[in-house]
Amino acid sequence: MAHGYYLVSGSLQAVMVHVNVGLANSAMGIINAASDNIPVLMMSGRTPITESGRLGSRMTPIQYGQEMYEQSSLVSNVAKFNYEMRYPEQGDMLAMRATSLAMSEPRGPVYVSLPREPLMEKVAVQAARPTAHQSPASVPYPDPEAIKLAAAWLAEAKRPLILCQRGDTEGRLAAALTALANTHAIAVAEPFPIRNLMASDDPMFLGYDAAAALKEADVVLVVDSGVPWIEALHRPADTTRVIHLGTDPTFQRMPIRGYQADLAITSDPAAGISALARAMGEPSPDVPERGARAEQLCKARLATADELALQGRASPMSAEWLSPCISDIMDDDAVVFGELGVVPSAMRLRSPNRVFINPHSGGLGWGLPAALGAQLADRERLVIACIGDGSYMFANPTACHQIAEALELPILTIVKNNGVWNAVRRSVLNSYPDGAAAKANAMPLVSLEPAPDYGMIAAASRAHVERVEHGDDLPAALARALSVIRNERRQAFLEVRVALSDRH
Repeated sequence: MAHGYYLVSGSLQAVMVHVNVGLANSAMGIINAASDNIPVLMMSGRTPITESGRLGSRMTPIQYGQEMYEQSSLVSNVAKFNYEMRYPEQGDMLAMRATSLAMSEPRGPVYVSLPREPLMEKVAVQAARPTAHQSPASVPYPDPEAIKLAAAWLAEAKRPLILCQRGDTEGRLAAALTALANTHAIAVAEPFPIRNLMASDDPMFLGYDAAAALKEADVVLVVDSGVPWIEALHRPADTTRVIHLGTDPTFQRMPIRGYQADLAITSDPAAGISALARAMGEPSPDVPERGARAEQLCKARLATADELALQGRASPMSAEWLSPCISDIMDDDAVVFGELGVVPSAMRLRSPNRVFINPHSGGLGWGLPAALGAQLADRERLVIACIGDGSYMFANPTACHQIAEALELPILTIVKNNGVWNAVRRSVLNSYPDGAAAKANAMPLVSLEPAPDYGMIAAASRAHVERVEHGDDLPAALARALSVIRNERRQAFLEVRVALSDRH
């Protein structure tokens, strides 16, 4: 929930859990937050250090069983900062220090362990001045010489390409990218997106598959993208110049990351793109031809998406039909959290930060709780969680729907039911296309049949529930769900039967 709250609000969140077992339960969420540079102050208690003699010493058997040599090791690999409080006087300073580090770029989660003894110890009123404020570090601005060189490369390029995967919560990067791309006719693609940036119908937008563009690109600008392409499948040509730009352009948190980088520029992404726009000056003579070509590609891409959607208007329907039906009900503020649910290329998105996809860390069960957090941040916004049936199981749905009812969060949950762990099935087929599992009549260990009645889980928390079997029935079902959300301020749930796909 903290992850989703931040994506909508831009505000740091704090989470408190119970000792080591609570921290262990939260570890996957912290891994996801670290992967997506989400600032979260994570706190947990720590079982009492002492057996007797102090206020807060151990009193129950469980306080022995929860003892660890190094509790922070559960998250220290992914937290930007971790510390165990020693004395109660450290409390306010630790809160200030941890939050300052979490909000400094590149942002990320921090962890503070809180043993019981210092938490229960009395602290004398301090006559001294209060704890000094610690502001987060200012955002980095780019090296002018590096920007000058990058601008020269882009200006000289015949087929420049920009790759991006996520933007900031305010939409600054999206605005700067849109202006730069359209002024200089630079194509933009969003492979493996996490937070959408470009409008679907922007003439410079190539969509979410950069494979074809990478083959002919002579200069590639990678903007804050941890995985701009898959090295084994479609890396750029050896003669292509590659520029990386971001607050951590080399992604130091990834031990193995071998992408070509002829120039790496440390900068706030929006500030870096704006600096490039200023440095590039007047558009080159190639701009009209490139712009016309990109516009043709955009129109063809949108037409293909519409055709694929209509082909999937069946029983069971395709995800390519489900996805535009969802974008059709989204107003200018609506957001959708997709976890193996929506297909962004099939949607018509008018602005940035409309679709949030699970981070590349892949911790399943992220989508539904994140949507709850977004709804908590903005109760009037339409918030949709569109998730696969397996992801729904991982989300602890009973707890999620109970929270939605208890906190009066009228989200729309859409479960894409294809009856299988499709990500696992596709991974097996990619790794062993001629293996025994691929040749089996039914691949072992991937089926989710017999499927539970997912709607009953939501109905237990008084949600509006429907099951949709045919694509023709989906728009009306979505309209009824919206009516419940807007008029009754109650959560709604749709189980949608979707065909198995080898594409997603």
